[in-house]
Amino acid sequence: MWIRAWRKRDGFGMLDLYTRGTLQTLVWMSILCQGLLSVTRPVRHSDAPVVLIALTVLSAVAQGCCAVPLVARALESYLGRRTVARPLPALGAALMLANAAGLLGLGAYAGPDSFPELPLALASSALPFVTSLVLIAPAWATPLAVVAVAAGAGGGVLLAGGSGSIALQTAFGMGFGNGTMAVTVRISAWSLGLMLKLREAKDMETRLAVAEERLRFGRDMHDVLGRNLAVIALKSELAVELAQRGKPAAVDQMIEVQRIARASQQEVRDVVRGYREADLRTELAGAQGVLEAAGISCTVEDPGSHPGEPLPAPVRSALGWVVREAATNVLRHGDPKRCSIRLRAAEDTVRLVVENDGVPPDADTTPGHGSGLPGLRERLRVLDGLLEAGPTGDGHFRLTATVPLPSRGGAVPAVTPVAARTPVEAVAPVTPVTPSSPREAVVPTLEERR
Repeated sequence: MWIRAWRKRDGFGMLDLYTRGTLQTLVWMSILCQGLLSVTRPVRHSDAPVVLIALTVLSAVAQGCCAVPLVARALESYLGRRTVARPLPALGAALMLANAAGLLGLGAYAGPDSFPELPLALASSALPFVTSLVLIAPAWATPLAVVAVAAGAGGGVLLAGGSGSIALQTAFGMGFGNGTMAVTVRISAWSLGLMLKLREAKDMETRLAVAEERLRFGRDMHDVLGRNLAVIALKSELAVELAQRGKPAAVDQMIEVQRIARASQQEVRDVVRGYREADLRTELAGAQGVLEAAGISCTVEDPGSHPGEPLPAPVRSALGWVVREAATNVLRHGDPKRCSIRLRAAEDTVRLVVENDGVPPDADTTPGHGSGLPGLRERLRVLDGLLEAGPTGDGHFRLTATVPLPSRGGAVPAVTPVAARTPVEAVAPVTPVTPSSPREAVVPTLEERR
């Protein structure tokens, strides 16, 4: 279960889990080391009270229980997600001092010179607090804190009756060990923060791409409807003016309004479907740009047009939809690093292959309830084409679209979904009628009415 949960994470999720797990493991290893050294042979064979030994072990366990949430919140504070309340670090510092005092008391009973594990035990008592302190305090304050803790431990050994060499060894060992660990923790948190910023930049780039696409769609809708609606308003006003004067030319103007409205409806439908500017070459370039912006290496092999003549428009449109849906699936599923898009055109067929890596071995490959691939199959079925999609068994996913090409001069069926036809299109087309009067003649009429 843990392995499956690990594989489902993305790169940042794996690094985040690894960093947090490493810090928590480091804390509990130091607590375990303190507990074992508190009951080592020199202590057991000394006159140390059992109560002092038990309190020292319990203080180590309490320090671990406090250090676990403290380290987690300190990491969140370093990443800028939340702040750490002052009572929790104060409690961690108090438990560290209590644990160090208990170890020094045991060392006094056993004799610091007869208790060689005392420097290691003292270093282990400071490690949980130092792990969180390095993430909360400024960078310049951490070395000062490590030196102060090391000097305090060395002074405590002297007070416990230890020699100067043991005290110096304790101070140097604590300073070097905790200093090295502080640098390691800081670098790990810095790497995690850098990965977080990269992911946020990637998300921002995706949102900007969506916003840019919305702006493009808005510009297209304005270009399509702006002029046509202005003409419709003008001709409707002219028709009202002619009808008030009892002239039959008002009917011609309303017929022209009807024709423009139907043309606008079709243009809007083309914009929504992506047929106005979208093409196979455009979709190939767009897919490569989007995938590379998402950090996925994408290669496109496009030999060009169908030998001897370009691909028919319905084939280009259908394959363009395949490229768009395939790129969407690559972005949404798995954790791909590479993707290749290959287009091969022969005399009688054209084949498009999209293949990417990053498919987990235990991924569910059964068809879901989505409409992406079934919709593509319906589009290709109109052209007698086939769509095959599925994992290849080596961590890759391959999508293959094959469309037969007609012979020269052969007709190609248009790809128009039946569901897209509206009742308005079933009405017999109206023959365009040119207005009897030019646009310039409207202005005097409107001014006379005013």
